[in-house]
Amino acid sequence: MDMTILILCVVAGFIAQVLGGALGMGYGVTCSMMLMSFGIPPVFVSASINTAEIFTGGFTGLLHLKLGNVDHMLFRKLVVSGVAGALVGTFILVQIPGDILKPFIAVYLFIMGSVIIYKTINQPQPREVTTHILPIGAVGGFCDAVGGGGWGAIVTSTLLVRGNNPRMTIGSVNASRVFISLATSVVLLTIIPFSEVMVMIFGLILGGIVAAPMATLLCSRVPARTLMGAAGVVILLLSVTTMVISISQYLTV
Repeated sequence: MDMTILILCVVAGFIAQVLGGALGMGYGVTCSMMLMSFGIPPVFVSASINTAEIFTGGFTGLLHLKLGNVDHMLFRKLVVSGVAGALVGTFILVQIPGDILKPFIAVYLFIMGSVIIYKTINQPQPREVTTHILPIGAVGGFCDAVGGGGWGAIVTSTLLVRGNNPRMTIGSVNASRVFISLATSVVLLTIIPFSEVMVMIFGLILGGIVAAPMATLLCSRVPARTLMGAAGVVILLLSVTTMVISISQYLTV
């Protein structure tokens, strides 16, 4: 059973990291959906994903930094606000199932994805948006901790809608990710025995590290307009999938 879970987590980690590293979103949401489909409780899912992202996110963040994809002011603001939101979300996760918030997050992401695709067709002038970052980071960190994913999808999509340069946005969101994951995992692993999630964490790390170089190169070499369009499509797919799953779960209750 452990070997089956390990293989499934390696595959999930690889697929999710390609999305997360190249588009700045999708890692946590993709992993969360796949792990929950195996019947794993939301608290265990969040602990596994966030612990794994300390390593995969840190590796990807360093690669983005080396390639010049990080806006340092944006990065600092996202770290401060994201960690604060993640800590609040983690404490709530222990008391309330993350599935309750997922339909609302899915609707928000659907709207964001639609706007991004519209702006890809009617492309705005790239600009660096560094105002009102703290609320965006706080909401992203909170939802990521509660739902096991959503940091990149919420923060990246919102910044892209506002007109931020796609490459710098994706790099900065990826680089700040590790600190949000660290805050969440430290709290959850004081409640959950590490042995319960060790196999899942190792599988996610292995799959994510293998995929990280490929994902980072895609972000640096693919045109910004293409990245923006791809990000919009990914957000729409993830949001629709989440809404369908939430509705089906509600109908079966």
